[in-house]
Amino acid sequence: MGDVNREIAAPSASLRQFTVPLSTTRRGARLARLLATEQLRSWGLPLDPARLIVAELATNAAVHGRVPGRSFRLGLTVTARGVLRIEVTDTRGEHLPARRSAPVEPAESGYGLLLVEELADRWGVRSGPVPAKTVWAELDLTR
Repeated sequence: MGDVNREIAAPSASLRQFTVPLSTTRRGARLARLLATEQLRSWGLPLDPARLIVAELATNAAVHGRVPGRSFRLGLTVTARGVLRIEVTDTRGEHLPARRSAPVEPAESGYGLLLVEELADRWGVRSGPVPAKTVWAELDLTR
């Protein structure tokens, strides 16, 4: 379903946009999910699977992208071509997520990006500006 791309062109012209900085804590990740839910609701868009993707990407930013004193940024964009783009930017650009090539062994954690891959129509990572990276996922709203 999803495809990891290291580079992607900027999203097409947006019809709606929402961006908020959040603390790189579990509380910040939870707040990202709650704010995304309210924003999607105000735009009249379906909540799932978008809020699940936001929850996973925000949790990854809070756990793996944490730099003391730095926040992460949640961005939601609805494009003119009917795509919801979810972006989470953190300041740990040297830690890029990768697609798993081997079967996953049962564990209590580590399934977040597998979930994103299954739920999103596309997802990937964009590096920069240094020291940041953005993990993004797109959902086609027209299907």
